[in-house]
Amino acid sequence: MSAADEILDVVDEHDRVVGRVPRGEVYARGLRHRCVFILARDAEDRVFVHRRTATKLVFPSLYDMFVGGVVGAGESYDDAALREAEEELGVHGLPRPTPLFRFLYEDGGGRGSWWSAVYEVRCVLPVEPQVEEVAWHAFLPEAELRARLGEWEWVPDGLAAYERLREHRAGSLIM
Repeated sequence: MSAADEILDVVDEHDRVVGRVPRGEVYARGLRHRCVFILARDAEDRVFVHRRTATKLVFPSLYDMFVGGVVGAGESYDDAALREAEEELGVHGLPRPTPLFRFLYEDGGGRGSWWSAVYEVRCVLPVEPQVEEVAWHAFLPEAELRARLGEWEWVPDGLAAYERLREHRAGSLIM
């Protein structure tokens, strides 16, 4: 099955399931769905940063400070977070990612909106990212990551999640 054929839950503005549609159709019609964003840190507290492959359906070749992806039909956010983190990092046996908050992302590029659940996980295992998903990767100190925000082209939803995460850490994000 191709990524475009994967079945996703379509949700309303309150994150209630209102239907199930193939991923390709969700993207083509800009239907609201669910995604997970997992900030992965290594033992030295550096953040996993990567550049997406040119073949990705959404935001090809852009940089991201999160691993993650869509939540499958009937899948919980928590299960999707663990699955996506292990898949993209290329590891098995990660601890379950810690949920932090959710927000509704509204894409200004005509792709619609998606409920976004943000997580953190500590990855002390050697990573072997999926070559289909990740073109380049490194663990960067957070100060270097922040310095790159104005230099590299980032996925817009990841950038929005990162800004909200910074607000969350500062205690100014109301849950």
